[in-house]
Amino acid sequence: MKVLIKNARLAFPNLFKAEQIMGEGDPKFGATFLIPKNSPQLAQIEAAIKQVATEKWAAKGEANLKALQAGGKTCLRDGDSKADYAGFADHMFISANTPARPLVIGTDRAPLIAEDGKPYAGCYVNATIDIWAQDNGFGKRINAKLLGVQFYRDGDAFSGGAVSTADDFEDLSAEDELADLF
Repeated sequence: MKVLIKNARLAFPNLFKAEQIMGEGDPKFGATFLIPKNSPQLAQIEAAIKQVATEKWAAKGEANLKALQAGGKTCLRDGDSKADYAGFADHMFISANTPARPLVIGTDRAPLIAEDGKPYAGCYVNATIDIWAQDNGFGKRINAKLLGVQFYRDGDAFSGGAVSTADDFEDLSAEDELADLF
């Protein structure tokens, strides 16, 4: 079930190059989205998760969902369980990944590339995900597939510093001319 997440804080972005998750399995693209616990959009996400569980397991959907939530086997989890990570406390988080590169766009909906420097860990984004139920030899889970990310606005970078811009540096072109004289 396709869900739009708005104005979420981005963590662990892996949007431009596929990598192994925790050093295991096939390389994937992915990201984690932090949503404040008081956000009204959590009700929409929880309803989508419940609907997916009901569609997959029918009468056992609600019981299976409760067991999966208790075991931390859903894409939506409590950030307080990872409070040692910057930005996770007092938030819920959704982890989503995909084997194919997701759409990554700017505020004007133009495509972004890694060299653009956006999106980055700590900025705010809108994202589309597809919530789906897994029931196979690897177990039961409620997962999220990452479909796309739109840079929404800047935020404090999680890596410890703000994103650098050309305005952070002086124009040294006049000094280069003087250096040529020596």
